Amino acid sequence: MLTRRMVLAATLALCTSPARAATWQDRLVSAAEAQIGRTVIYDPSYVRIAYPGGDVPDERGVCTDVVIRAYREGLRFDLQKAVHEDMAANFGAYPKHWGLKRTDRNIDHRRVPNLQAFFRRKNAKVMGGGYQAGDLVTMMLPGNLPHIVVVSAASGEDADRPLVIHNIGAGTRREAVLDRFPITGHYRFNPD
Repeated sequence: MLTRRMVLAATLALCTSPARAATWQDRLVSAAEAQIGRTVIYDPSYVRIAYPGGDVPDERGVCTDVVIRAYREGLRFDLQKAVHEDMAANFGAYPKHWGLKRTDRNIDHRRVPNLQAFFRRKNAKVMGGGYQAGDLVTMMLPGNLPHIVVVSAASGEDADRPLVIHNIGAGTRREAVLDRFPITGHYRFNPD
């Protein structure tokens, strides 16, 4: 059975050539794409997880888990730890949608509004301009459900609209959905 590291290593090897080293965006997109076929269940359940480096079981997750795993596997950056530490130090800068009085390192990084606050605080918000591979885009789904996607290097039928990698309900997939839902944020976050 292939392990997560084996799939990621093979994917990264494919996107690198001797003439061009993989950029942070290449590594992020490759790590997101490596989840296709691996994360096959959409499961928003609250789960107690390890800290730092905690994760829900590999075969399940939500849209934020695609982003968290891509940063962790592709860039060795732990959003669980980073969001928790920033939220603990700046609790007032984060949304109060859930009525929390303190941080919860099991779930805070798995909530789209908290990721939006974190990326804004890290000056990662993109103002204007087109999409680049590795960009993060937040959207509002029907029923006021926030969603986040990773922009792929691949384009759909409309060459101006790149495909995205996300988990919207049936596991991690690469699809053309950038024009399907209202966009609420656009971020480009290089943790280096």
